[in-house]
Amino acid sequence: MRPVQPVLLVIAHGSRDPRHAATVHALVRRVRSLRPGLRVETGFLDFNVPSVSGVLESLAAEGVRDVVALPLLLTRAFHAKADIPAVLRDAPPQLRIRQAEVLGPSPLLLSALERRLYEAGLTPADKSSTGVVLASAGSSDPEAIAVIAEIAREWRHTGWCAVRPAFASASLPRTREAVRELRSLGCERVAVAPYVLAPGFLPDRIARGAAEADADVLADVLGPAPEVARVLLERYDQARSTSPAWAVDRVRHRRGWSRSSPRPLSRPTAWSLP
Repeated sequence: MRPVQPVLLVIAHGSRDPRHAATVHALVRRVRSLRPGLRVETGFLDFNVPSVSGVLESLAAEGVRDVVALPLLLTRAFHAKADIPAVLRDAPPQLRIRQAEVLGPSPLLLSALERRLYEAGLTPADKSSTGVVLASAGSSDPEAIAVIAEIAREWRHTGWCAVRPAFASASLPRTREAVRELRSLGCERVAVAPYVLAPGFLPDRIARGAAEADADVLADVLGPAPEVARVLLERYDQARSTSPAWAVDRVRHRRGWSRSSPRPLSRPTAWSLP
């Protein structure tokens, strides 16, 4: 008899913007289509239902024992390091939970970014004359900012005229400044590639910045791109092969063991472009 696969719980931030939840659900449907035998559930940290804690309680009530909790995030910032671990620690004790890595960085995500740029009107022949703004939501976490900068450097080596990072919040430069910098470098055209998963307040700010600086091309958000769905499954497979450390942590907490000594939540993922 084949062993039961852990349930994949996709954890999204949530938003008052209905486009956010609709995009998350579309991405989850694509994941299910790529692996029909895998049970995939969705939970939100805020604004939308079902909540992460509600989904975990329902799974425990059904008798589910193994869960892979996958943050629907592109960088390891506050939500991945604090919010999500806190919710998982309070899950029903009978659940064995593995927290998967965040989605980025990954060469597949760069492929998804290029897909969106080509869908917006560029062609591979345009790369050498086009500067690209890699526009992310932004973060106050230095690790997350450094990752975005490194992605921009790596992406430049694939043939674009230049690539510059930009941020919609918390960090600089903003999208409009990055567009203007690429113009000053002599790029024939400038494209903005939102490095965000779903529409919402910050992606709208990225779009406004692109319009204010007269960018030639504005790509869509990553959304349910097939490459993004494949990254979700990669992170799931990586997590399910590890020991269920969260179950150990939560048992220790309930027995009154000290939590003062920090434990790394995950290991940085090494990556490189093909």
